[in-house]
Amino acid sequence: MNAPSSPSAGTSPTEPAPKSPGFAAEFKDAVTFRAFGLVLGGLLVQLAFVFSYVGAFHSPTPHRIPVAVVAPQQASAQIVAKLNALDGDPVKATAASSKAVARDWVMTRRADAAFFLDPKGTEDTLLVASAGGPSVSQTATQIAQKIEASEKRRITVTDIRSPNSGDGRGMTSFYLVLGWVIGGYLTATIMGMASGSRPANRPRTLIRLAALVPYAIVSGLAGALIVGPVFDALGGHFWALSAIGTLTVLASATTALALQTLLGLLGTGLVILLFVVLGNPSSGGVYPAPLLPAFWSAIGQALPPGAGTTLVRNTVYFSGHATGSALWVLGAYAVGGAVLAWGASWWREGRRAATAAETSVAV
Repeated sequence: MNAPSSPSAGTSPTEPAPKSPGFAAEFKDAVTFRAFGLVLGGLLVQLAFVFSYVGAFHSPTPHRIPVAVVAPQQASAQIVAKLNALDGDPVKATAASSKAVARDWVMTRRADAAFFLDPKGTEDTLLVASAGGPSVSQTATQIAQKIEASEKRRITVTDIRSPNSGDGRGMTSFYLVLGWVIGGYLTATIMGMASGSRPANRPRTLIRLAALVPYAIVSGLAGALIVGPVFDALGGHFWALSAIGTLTVLASATTALALQTLLGLLGTGLVILLFVVLGNPSSGGVYPAPLLPAFWSAIGQALPPGAGTTLVRNTVYFSGHATGSALWVLGAYAVGGAVLAWGASWWREGRRAATAAETSVAV
C-alpha cells in the first residue's frame, strides 16, 4: 500500500493565509507622526524662504540714502530741505562744509553719494562709490538726474570707488561670506549627527568647539585664496580676508552647535531660518539696506551674513572704515555660541541625571 502523499514543506492545509493589515494600518506605519512633523517643518521653511526672498527683493525702493550736499551757504540749506522733503523719503541729505569733506564721507561710508552744486553754471556733480553697492549708486544717480531735469540742469556722475574688474557687480563679498556661513553651520551639523544630534556631555562639546577652530582657519585661508590669487576678485587683502573668514565661520558654526545642542533637530531648522531664510536677503549683498523693506533693512547687520558682507566689502574697498559694528556682531555670535553650547550641554547633563534618579527611585 502506498503511503499518503505529504503536504508541501512549510504549508498546512488548515493554516489560514495571513490577513493584510489594511491600508490605514500600512499608512500609519509608513507615515509616523515624527515623519509628518518633519515634512511639515520642511514645507514651512520652504514657504518662509520664498516669502523672505520675494519680500526683500520684489520691489526695491530707496529709503533715506545718505547723501552729502556741497553748495554755497545761501543755497545749501534749501537744497538739503528739498531733498529731505521728497515723497517717500528716498534720501537723507546732510550739508557738508567742502568737497573734500563730502568725498571723505563717501569713502568712510558715512554717505553713499555726494552732490556738488555749481553756482556759476548749470552742470552739477554727483560722486558715488559703486563698490559699496551698485544698485544704491544707480538709484542715487536716477534720483539726481530726475531732480536736475526738473530744474533744467545737468548732472555729471563720477564713480570714485568702483568694484574690481574681477568682482563683476560687486557681489563677490556676498558670495564669499555666504560660503563661509553655510560651511560653518553645515560642519557643526555634521559633527552633531556623527554620534547623535546632541552632544552627550560637556567634554564632548568642548572637543567639538576646539575642532571648529582649525576648520574655521582653513576655511578662511581657502576663501581668501579663491577670491584673491585664484580669481583676482578681491586681491591684495589675503590675510585680512583670512581673519574675517575665520571669525565668520566660527560665528556660524558655534551658534549652530549651540542651537542644535539646546533644541536638537529644531535647532537646525532655526539656524537655517536665521542664516539663510532671513540672513541672506537682508545681508546687503544683492540690495544694500537703503533699498530693502524696513524689516529686512533693520535685521540685516545683526546677522552673520550681513555683518560678514559689510566687513569684507569695507575692508577691501574702503580701508576698513565702518567695520566696528560688524566685528562686534560676528564676535558676539562666535563667543556667545560657544558659551551657549557649553551651557546647553551642562543643562542636558543635569536633565539626564535627574531623569536617571527618578527612574531608579521608581524601580
